[in-house]
Amino acid sequence: MTAHDLGLRYLCRGIRTRPLGLHCDVPTDQLLPDGARRNAQFLDGLTRAVQHGATFFDTADSYGQGHSERALGHFAAQYPDAALQLSSKVGQIRGSAEHPYAGRHIHHQLEQSLENLYAEELHLYTLDSFDFGPGDRYLGNAIDAMRTLRDVKAIRAIGMRGPFTHYAAPPEEWAAAAERFLYLFRLIKPDVVWTRFNTFTPAVLVEGQDLFTFAARHGVGLVLSAPLAHGVLVGRETGSSSPRAQASPRHTGLAPSLRAPLDEQFHYLRHHFGDSPGTLARLALRSSLQRSDQCVVVAGFSTAAQVEENFSCLGKPLTEPELRIVDDFYAGLRAQVQEAGARRPVKQLQS
Repeated sequence: MTAHDLGLRYLCRGIRTRPLGLHCDVPTDQLLPDGARRNAQFLDGLTRAVQHGATFFDTADSYGQGHSERALGHFAAQYPDAALQLSSKVGQIRGSAEHPYAGRHIHHQLEQSLENLYAEELHLYTLDSFDFGPGDRYLGNAIDAMRTLRDVKAIRAIGMRGPFTHYAAPPEEWAAAAERFLYLFRLIKPDVVWTRFNTFTPAVLVEGQDLFTFAARHGVGLVLSAPLAHGVLVGRETGSSSPRAQASPRHTGLAPSLRAPLDEQFHYLRHHFGDSPGTLARLALRSSLQRSDQCVVVAGFSTAAQVEENFSCLGKPLTEPELRIVDDFYAGLRAQVQEAGARRPVKQLQS
């Protein structure tokens, strides 16, 4: 990270961090039967990120059945002077509890996460689900638990998910997601909103504003995940020597029949910005990083080469004319996805 705008950013109280971090998710299909994680690429990727100045590392207790946290914890223990800022989530794992947010389950999960991560505190702890039980039965308990953890300095900041549904969902479904988000936001009063965001994310309005304006007005930080749409936005041929696995419909919400024609259209961006390695990654990452001064972008990876490409390709900020070209192109892709969603049931556009 060398550009002038990639220094420390204020995310929220207690968190100043570099704006590009890592989304650390170990797929379960890469785990050995005994639960040990032997993926040197994962650890190499973390090392590359630290070498490039990354400080923010995002995971969850549900990623890889807890193996993501443990792998990140082993890595962090090897770099005690790196001052890594660790983010995790709760709300997907129920265990023997009645509900992921019931009773002291949030406290128990945090204790396990801290043990996995070899940490005494988490910088950010995010409520990972909008499901608070029938009639939001466990919502009050979850809010109290999170605020207590922040008060006793077990966590620095409270996070909640942003509004999201499948990219090809109809407008009314996105509106319902935004309405649910706003209702919970007013009660939870988070420090940070964690949300998936890339070109396929519709311009959802919250209180009549886009999420970036809404967050700025409320003094809330944003963590933007999936900026590359799980590889879709870099195309099947990145022009790079690094292998990049094709994104699965399960992650992107885009059927293969939609992804194929999208890949062909990236020639338009290459025509304007060149075909050097990392060009498409730079445009996707930069268009997210420059949305707000109070946001952090976390990019997923499966190889160390992808981490190297993502961090080394950033270069200078995009100019306003360049941003307009990228935004207009992405708007066209988004319109195609929405049009396909209008023609066919959403279940045919997602896994």
